[in-house]
Amino acid sequence: MTVPSHETDGVEAIVAMLIREYRSMGHTVALIAKENSAVPVDQRFIWPTDDVSGFLNTWKNARALRAAVDAFSPDVLHSFSRLAYLLLLLPSSVAKVMSFQQRPDAKQVRWSRRFSRGTLRFTGSSEYLATVGRRGGGKWRAIPNFVDVENYPFVPAVAPNAPLLFLSRLDSINAPHLAIAIARKAERPLILAGERNDLGDEADYFNREIAPHLGRDGIEWLGAIDHAQKVSLLSRAAALLVPIQWDNPFGAPFVEALATGCPVITCARGALPEIITPNRTGFFITNTADGVRAVSQLATLDRAGCRADVVNQFSVRACAEQYLALYVEMNTPIHE
Repeated sequence: MTVPSHETDGVEAIVAMLIREYRSMGHTVALIAKENSAVPVDQRFIWPTDDVSGFLNTWKNARALRAAVDAFSPDVLHSFSRLAYLLLLLPSSVAKVMSFQQRPDAKQVRWSRRFSRGTLRFTGSSEYLATVGRRGGGKWRAIPNFVDVENYPFVPAVAPNAPLLFLSRLDSINAPHLAIAIARKAERPLILAGERNDLGDEADYFNREIAPHLGRDGIEWLGAIDHAQKVSLLSRAAALLVPIQWDNPFGAPFVEALATGCPVITCARGALPEIITPNRTGFFITNTADGVRAVSQLATLDRAGCRADVVNQFSVRACAEQYLALYVEMNTPIHE
């Protein structure tokens, strides 16, 4: 992965924010990542290959990771990369944490736990994901992903005619067609922001279910957007409306919305029940009628509570402290 120095999306941003937070707390941090990673660290190491396919490339990166550990002598090795890169370090005494943002492979978890001799712990970005991971055994803890709340200004109120916002890829599993149906029946404008798929069944889905509605009844599609545009849209939206039809292992857009005070209308799938408090920071729906009812009740939700939940549960500091507590629990001293 390329670990950036500034705001971006995905696991790269998670690692960058953790590094900045740890160093601000006085900890010494080394990073092994791609050569163009820009986040400041105390010591930097480079993966020898960006190609993650095949045993030979895995072996090269596993050797590079072992060499980095030998050179830096960390109290804790925390990996957000591939579990296979820990191969040569599993029997070592160094404490190891492997963090997952997607569904783990139970077989890989099982063999890595067996060879680590009690030195390896696992985390999932939600309790939903940790529960899936426990099928492979080992000690698991749910520590959520997070946002830098300073990058998401709180907006205590929006205009009475504020639009609904769909912020995600326009794939069928995220159900933009349901968001459109809800917005039309609720007679509310809807802004769709996100990339579409130009190939295969998803392209057919877009052309059949989404394209005919664009430019009509207040339905607008912006395409892909950057961070500044995302913040601007969330800051003036009545609610984030993404009625997902899959088990999302975390759901960063939902946390980002709450950080601005924007409530959420979605479905109780995957990790979403760990993020949304029904009737306080959002609503869970199962069909179009539920969605229309939820839109009509948006004024009853607590925008300040949305922000407070993110600060307390999904901020960089809150989650960094959970990781640090795990390190201490593993009986590894943290140098300051």
